[in-house]
Amino acid sequence: MSLKGKTLFITGASRGIGLAIARRAAADGANIVILAKTTEATPKLPGTIYSAAEEVQAAGGQALPLAVDIRDEDAVLAAVAQAVQRFGGIDMLVNNASAISLTDTENTPMKRYDLMNGINARGTYLCTQACLAELKKAALAGRNPQVLNMSPPLSMKPHWFENHTAYTMAKYGMSMCTLGHAAEFKKCGIAVNSLWPRTAIATAALQMIPGVDVALCRKPEILSDAAYLILTSAGGDTGNFYMDDLLLAAHGVTDLDKYSVTPGTKDFIPDFFVD
Repeated sequence: MSLKGKTLFITGASRGIGLAIARRAAADGANIVILAKTTEATPKLPGTIYSAAEEVQAAGGQALPLAVDIRDEDAVLAAVAQAVQRFGGIDMLVNNASAISLTDTENTPMKRYDLMNGINARGTYLCTQACLAELKKAALAGRNPQVLNMSPPLSMKPHWFENHTAYTMAKYGMSMCTLGHAAEFKKCGIAVNSLWPRTAIATAALQMIPGVDVALCRKPEILSDAAYLILTSAGGDTGNFYMDDLLLAAHGVTDLDKYSVTPGTKDFIPDFFVD
């Protein structure tokens, strides 16, 4: 199954994993709605919605760059309306935008708590709710609508909470959307799944965390290739919490060295929430 002519609504798509997913879909000729806040690049955060749009178009897709803070309900609803006006509907939603702070309770200001929960949990819920009517239309038209949340498998083990309770709550909020929405929307013909990496992924956000050696990470393309397999799968495959390497292996891709930041790396930094 191809993504040609499909419209993907991707949050946090100005750089990193979101942009990689956008480029991979664009190679099929997909339409990409690029949601992110960055309109001007900075040394710490290169890439904007406009540079992302250029990359999407260079890859073979059509792009609609929109400056949106997904905590703003009116802005998200307006983005959905603009997407529908431009491309005629929305077939797939990728909830990729996320905020991280690996701090304990004493060192997590409520402003940071609100940011993480506002973007991760609430933002995922809001974008799903805002796109739902269009996804239902896509189901009726037989267009295999899907929601893909970039969030981890749920694991209620204390060690995933004790050092960064706020971040874990926020990230698991996305995964609970997968759990609930997969069951809720199954009758509508809308698939909802999660995807998570086995290893740390080299992104601008990761590089802002002290002590992380990016050389021991994998590239965002391992997730974009895995996401592509999910988004092009037959309808009805829903409620899954996929791991990137296991999903690729199930499709015959076992040599993952091309995804290494440093070719030949054997001992990668493990990602969070992977038991």
